[in-house]
Amino acid sequence: MDIFSRRLTSSFLFFLFLSFTEAKEILVGGKTDAWKIPSSESDSLNRWAEKSRFRIGDSLVWKYDGGKDSVLQVTKEAYASCNTSNSIAEYKDGNTKVKLDRSGPFYFISGAKGHCEQGQKLHVVVLSQKHRYTGISPAPSLAEIDGPAIAPTSSAAGLKAGFLVTLGVVVF
Repeated sequence: MDIFSRRLTSSFLFFLFLSFTEAKEILVGGKTDAWKIPSSESDSLNRWAEKSRFRIGDSLVWKYDGGKDSVLQVTKEAYASCNTSNSIAEYKDGNTKVKLDRSGPFYFISGAKGHCEQGQKLHVVVLSQKHRYTGISPAPSLAEIDGPAIAPTSSAAGLKAGFLVTLGVVVF
């Protein structure tokens, strides 16, 4: 490998490492007008959140009309009942940024009257350091698997099948 290729490979790996470890600002719903009453269940922000990965240090960013709506960070119970009277935090500026500073669930509801009851709410789960998302789904560790450990086995039939598959790949 020449020196240029090694430097290029090293630079690429460094960039890849940074992209997985750097905290990100995440626009809620992936667009500026997402903080609204959803038109259907499939339009729900929770559907979007289920497909996203949130890490400690990331920030959620809401863009909305601060004169007509707000974002309330609430408890699980207030989220379930749409209780706006006792929020953990209230944001009204129309350009809200909330840092996800711990692992676990975060709950947000609209502060506009009746909006939460119509589905304008968001529940996100922040991955723990132990279960960091790297873009690749890792195999579970043995400590995470319930049940007795199974000893590895070896048999002539298994070795023969593996040899035939490898031979088939090489030939074709």
